[in-house]
Amino acid sequence: MTGSFDGFDGFDDDVVDVGEVRIRARRAGSGPALLLLHGYPESSLMWRLVAPMLAEQFSVVVTDLRGYGRSSAPADDAQHATYSKRSLAQDQVSVMEALGHRTFSVAGHDRGGRVAHRMVLDHPSSVERAAVLDIVPTLHMYDNVDREMAETYFHWFFLSRPAPLPEDLIAADPAAWMQSRFRGRHADHWRLEDAVLDEYLQDFADPAHLAATCADYRAASTIDLEHDREDRAAGRRISVPLLAVWGESSYVGRTFDVAGVWENYADQVTGCAAPSDHYVPEEAPEFTAQALTAFFAHGSRA
Repeated sequence: MTGSFDGFDGFDDDVVDVGEVRIRARRAGSGPALLLLHGYPESSLMWRLVAPMLAEQFSVVVTDLRGYGRSSAPADDAQHATYSKRSLAQDQVSVMEALGHRTFSVAGHDRGGRVAHRMVLDHPSSVERAAVLDIVPTLHMYDNVDREMAETYFHWFFLSRPAPLPEDLIAADPAAWMQSRFRGRHADHWRLEDAVLDEYLQDFADPAHLAATCADYRAASTIDLEHDREDRAAGRRISVPLLAVWGESSYVGRTFDVAGVWENYADQVTGCAAPSDHYVPEEAPEFTAQALTAFFAHGSRA
């Protein structure tokens, strides 16, 4: 998958070998290290409008998660450990270490936020601060399923069905599926550029990557919940400062006291609403950059 649209002028574009997989990483800037993680059905390209602004003050690393974009997409295993957030988080910590960043901050949107959540629990000595965009914890979502959640997040239940049903149905018309993920989940003033949509579609044209994105959701409904319940039973909480950002018109923003929910999982929570729906960094890039800069500029341990 080569693609024709980049959107990251001035960024180095590398592939980092972390053993089991190879992770695509874009890099620019100087200062404290900041890792940016994307959501579904996207790739690192979703940070194209925000990352250059952040690179004015930070050493920014923007990656494709395992199974997405131009990172490796290994076959899943029976327990879905291959695509557990624990495995995805370990990938990202290994990337940062390979790039010389033993400590760093992280911001993740959607699936990337769930990876960031797992990362700060599994690697508290590596992560200085964390931001999660338009999510509440996976366990909280599954513990609070109602009709509106099931309709809005129906893809959670669809994608987690056993293979190959979701893969076959998406492969029959990937463009229709991709467009459905953006239609109705964004503020009225925003429209995803055709070139960006085409780039996301190229990733889904590869059967291995399509299967990997489904495996991500299968892991979320199985092994990830096991890990989350183990943490809850053991009283493990997020100890680093956490910023929760949500879209003021998103399902998460309309439904939950987002900062209040995160206070059940983290010791130090700051929250703010963005003028957007779900795709916060793309719908409100200036707001996102300003909010992240203000939060992450409080210093580092490096």
